[in-house]
Amino acid sequence: MLGMMMHRPLSIIEILRFAAQSYPKGEVISVRTEGDLHRTNYADTFARVGQLAHALQALGINPGDRVATLAWNGYRHFELYYAISGSGAVCHTINPRLSAEQMTYIVQHAGDRVIFTDTTFVPILEGLKDQLPAGLRFVIMTDRAHMPDNTLDALCYEELLDGQPTSFDWPELDENTAAGLCYTSGTTGNPKGALYSHRSTLLHAFGCAVTVQTCLREGVRIMPVVPLFHVNAWGLPYSAPLTGASLIFPGGALDGASLFKLMDETGVNSSWGVPTVWQGLLDEIAKQGRNPNGFNEVIVGGSAAPRSMIEKFETSGVNVCHAWGMTEMSPIGTHGLLNEDMKTRSFKDQMDLKSTQGRRIMGVELKIVDENGARQPHDGQAVGELYVRGNGIISGYFNNPEASAAAIDAEGWFGTGDIASINEDGFLLIQDRAKDLIKSGGEWISSIDLENVVMSHPDVASCAVIAVAHPKWDERPLLVVVPVPGKTPQKAEIDALLLQHVAKWQLPDAMELVDALPLTATGKVSKLTLRQQFAGYKLPDMD
Repeated sequence: MLGMMMHRPLSIIEILRFAAQSYPKGEVISVRTEGDLHRTNYADTFARVGQLAHALQALGINPGDRVATLAWNGYRHFELYYAISGSGAVCHTINPRLSAEQMTYIVQHAGDRVIFTDTTFVPILEGLKDQLPAGLRFVIMTDRAHMPDNTLDALCYEELLDGQPTSFDWPELDENTAAGLCYTSGTTGNPKGALYSHRSTLLHAFGCAVTVQTCLREGVRIMPVVPLFHVNAWGLPYSAPLTGASLIFPGGALDGASLFKLMDETGVNSSWGVPTVWQGLLDEIAKQGRNPNGFNEVIVGGSAAPRSMIEKFETSGVNVCHAWGMTEMSPIGTHGLLNEDMKTRSFKDQMDLKSTQGRRIMGVELKIVDENGARQPHDGQAVGELYVRGNGIISGYFNNPEASAAAIDAEGWFGTGDIASINEDGFLLIQDRAKDLIKSGGEWISSIDLENVVMSHPDVASCAVIAVAHPKWDERPLLVVVPVPGKTPQKAEIDALLLQHVAKWQLPDAMELVDALPLTATGKVSKLTLRQQFAGYKLPDMD
């Protein structure tokens, strides 16, 4: 027997329509590439999105066409999110930090019709234009006064909108219609595309809104430092207007001093981003001797945040929520917010919980399995490969049947490639990426565990642990450290610190000091690059 309820398809444009009607004065503040600070609200944004939808029609964009963006976090990029998907096309966000080869590949693989770009990235596209599909059109996201000279025969964004009606007859789409396309960074092989639907996007936004209520509510000012070009800025362009929270977009200036200034001037309450960004902000907070005005929450994800970083924020009055997810998961899968009972525990116990990746959000299921695929208990002790399933998780990769078949198990769960444990309270602890675990003498060493301890040493600015081949033990850990300026960390001191937390046989066999760690296009430490850099490295006992 079926229920007798109306069936209204879930549609992304309804989020912004709802925000414009229920939270019309919710702010959207942006640092523009023109150099100024732009202010608008959800009501006016909805009107401009209507104009943009007309402009897309005038460009010949049809339902199902892929429309690419190559842009920073700002109000025009936000408008594109809604106008493209709302009109039935697919919003394909491109990461400008990708290599030329990867960027060319994904534009061709996606079959993009138009690329909307910020002025910053015009030179990138000019350098690639001969390798991009014939007939691809370009729009520069600025007004006529700021249009740069270019060889792209590019159109001007504001001129496209000028004179267009603010109302648009939004089509009623099947809720399973494709809405967004985001490619993985492609650290191994070609990037793979996650193709989101209207249904998956709204259900992910609902799950986040129900779970992350500390900031996803009316009156809170959120600054997404995680880029709109990286897995939908963790869903914030949807969950923030859905709940009435204001959005503060930082543009391209993501250094600690610039973020502090913007946060201080606009009263940012909550900010979302990866650990490398927060280290810069913490340095600026230390320099200023205070937190930015109104700042009281950090959502950190993308890679594991060192416990020392979490504790620095917490002791300064900033609540930290450790989150975890993947491009393939829309992307948020877990959150680290504590319930009221957990908040009564000791500071150490709270930090123990906040150092994990947290509990699942509504709509995401988790399981861990051993090497034979047998499910492991959620007892905090058993460790296995992490699989996920849910309404916001891919069932396969866009136009890539081989990768799709390898990603999904026989029960329909997606394999994350992470090794993890889950405790009785549902807290997920990522032990390591399967490819980053170090197998020494038949035993596993977690690079993340070692890194989290080393990061608490006062002379260490950042670090990474990688496996080095060893004739007797198979692999042994090598510690790569970026020192604090003017300091020279000593391995003996770091070993002594590590021995307070790990067994002696897990200690790194050697330590190398470097000026900087290589980063991936998404701001994570590239261990693949480090392994290539230290290929053939001889440990002290190998001479």
